[in-house]
Amino acid sequence: MASRYWVVSLPVQQNSSTTSLWSRLQESISRHSFDTPLYRFNIPNLRVGTLDSLLALSDDLVKSNTFIEGVCSKTRRQIEELERISGVLSSSLTVDGVPVDSYLTRFAWDEAKYPTMSPLKEIVDGIHSQVAKIEDDLKVRVSEYNNVRSQLNAINRKQTGSLAVRDLSNLVKPEDIVSSEHLTTLLAVVSKYSQKDWLSSYETLTTFVVPRSSKMLYEDNEYALYTVTLFNRDADNFKIKARERGFQIRDFEHNPETQESRKQELEKLMQDQETFRSSLLQWCYTSYGEVFSSWMHFCAVRIFAESILRYGLPPSFLSVVLAPSTKSEKKVRSILESLCDSSNSNFWKADDEGGMAGFGGDTEAHPYVSFTINLV
Repeated sequence: MASRYWVVSLPVQQNSSTTSLWSRLQESISRHSFDTPLYRFNIPNLRVGTLDSLLALSDDLVKSNTFIEGVCSKTRRQIEELERISGVLSSSLTVDGVPVDSYLTRFAWDEAKYPTMSPLKEIVDGIHSQVAKIEDDLKVRVSEYNNVRSQLNAINRKQTGSLAVRDLSNLVKPEDIVSSEHLTTLLAVVSKYSQKDWLSSYETLTTFVVPRSSKMLYEDNEYALYTVTLFNRDADNFKIKARERGFQIRDFEHNPETQESRKQELEKLMQDQETFRSSLLQWCYTSYGEVFSSWMHFCAVRIFAESILRYGLPPSFLSVVLAPSTKSEKKVRSILESLCDSSNSNFWKADDEGGMAGFGGDTEAHPYVSFTINLV
C-alpha cells in the first residue's frame, strides 16, 4: 500500500472529453512512468452556487483540510499506541470493511449522507461538524482511559517503588510487629549507606528503646527497611530524633481488611483498564473509518471547488488519484503539465518567473489542481 497519494484535476480542452483525456493520461503514464498507480477519482455533479460563494469557501478549504487530516492522524496514532500496549498485531485500517487505500482509489460519493443538491458550504460545514464531534469524543474517551491508567500506575508505583514511597503491607508480616498496651514497633527507612549508623545509634536515640530489637525486613537499591520496638510513650520523641539523624519513620498499621480492600481495588482497576482499552480501540477503528470517509468526501468538494475557480464554468475537468514513487515525481509532474494548455502552464510558474504560485494555500504551483493525501 502506498502511503502518499496525489489528488489531481486536469482541465478538459475544447473539442475534447474526459474520456479522451483519461485515455491520453493512461497512455502517457504507462509509457513514461509505468510503476505509478493511476485511478479515476469520481466526483458527482455538485451544486456550483455563485462565484462569490466559491471564493469564500476556498479560503476555508485548506484550513479545514488541515483540521480533518489532523483528526485522522490523531485517531490513527491512538490506534497504533493501543495495539502496541495490547500486544495486538497491527491490522489494516478500513472504511466499512474496505482498506483505506482501496476506499480512496475506488472512491464513490455517498449521496444518502451528502446530497449533491446541497450547497457546497453546507456539505463542508457538515463534514467539519461531524469530525469535530468525533475529535471531542476521542478526547473524552482517551481522558477516561488515561485516568484509569494513572490510578493503576500510582498503585503500581506504591507496590514497586523505593521503600521511601512504596506500600509496605506486602513486606511486613504480622509477627514483625509488636503491639501491646506498653510497646509498639516502628518501621524505619534507612539509606543503604547509613545502615551502620542506624544499627549503632537507634538504641540511644531515646531512653525507652528495647535493646537489639531492630531487624532488617527488606532491602532495595537505595534503602533498607528496619523495625524497632520501644515504649508507646516514647514513639513521638523517637520519630523526631530519627528524622534529625536522616532516618525516615514510615507510618504503618497492619490491617488485613485494608490489605484485602487494596487488592480488590487493584484487581478492579486492572479490569477497568482492559475494558476501557478494548472499548477505546474498537471505537477508534470505527471512528477512523468515519473520519477517513468524511475526509475523502471533503477532498472531492475541495478538488471540485478549486477546479471551478481554476478552469471556469461549466465544470469540465478530469479528476484522478496517483501514487508516484519519489524518483518518479518529477516525471509524473511533467506528464500532467503536458496535458494542460501550454499558455496556462506558462502562467502557473513560480513567483521568481513572474507567474502565480501558491494557489489555494499550496506551497507548489501547477497549471492543474493538485494536493497530497498522506495515509501514514
